[in-house]
Amino acid sequence: MDARKSAQTTLDVPARTVFDISTIIFLVLAVVIFLRLRSVLGRRTGHERPPMDYPASGAAGGNDKVVNLPTSGRPAGETTGIGGKPDDIDEEAWKDFAKPGTVLSEGLLAIRNVDRAFEPREFLQGAEAAYEMIVTAFADGDRRMLRSLLSPDVFDGFIAAISDREARGERIESRFIGISAADIQDAELKGSVAHVTVKFRSQLVSATLSKDGDVVEGDTQTVSDVTDVWTFARDTNSRDPNWQLVATEAGD
Repeated sequence: MDARKSAQTTLDVPARTVFDISTIIFLVLAVVIFLRLRSVLGRRTGHERPPMDYPASGAAGGNDKVVNLPTSGRPAGETTGIGGKPDDIDEEAWKDFAKPGTVLSEGLLAIRNVDRAFEPREFLQGAEAAYEMIVTAFADGDRRMLRSLLSPDVFDGFIAAISDREARGERIESRFIGISAADIQDAELKGSVAHVTVKFRSQLVSATLSKDGDVVEGDTQTVSDVTDVWTFARDTNSRDPNWQLVATEAGD
């Protein structure tokens, strides 16, 4: 009996040892997986920023001879000043966009102070390209293009207008002539989010046609002058360098 007990005990030890080693291995793997997931997904610290509160888009409106774009109010907020100018600022070049010491100048400098890649001239070139793409995409009902260029709220407003148009069986026949002027009207930094408002003056040939091809609004031959005031925004903490349209309004 003692021999059998001794043998049984001897055989039991390896079995328990194997179980313990397997348990440890699984625990180590679980810890490694957890740490990897946490590094990818991040963790809450109690200091997260609330979602950006962009104004909701309004209904379509504006000059009845051109593409009627949905409008929304401009984001509110005070311009955040800065304690000094970045050392690499070309002050002479910046004077073309804002007089030194003005609220606009301080707003632009505030953005540059947290985003060293920001340059008014390059921003305007990108804004002009975005303006033409958005106006054209709206006329064509190109939802995919609009989604990449608009904030969610503004996108919803544009899509609602497009859907209403399609429900009536109407379509827009449009030709973008060009932008005659684009000027930065305002700039501000709200937390880490930069907002820049641009006034565009452009020329369009546009008409809304019924399902039978009759002109409902506009003119298929006349070039119309259009003025829009659009606000673009970008989170300067994001690695994404692209700006999105967050508000529109018709200009004077």
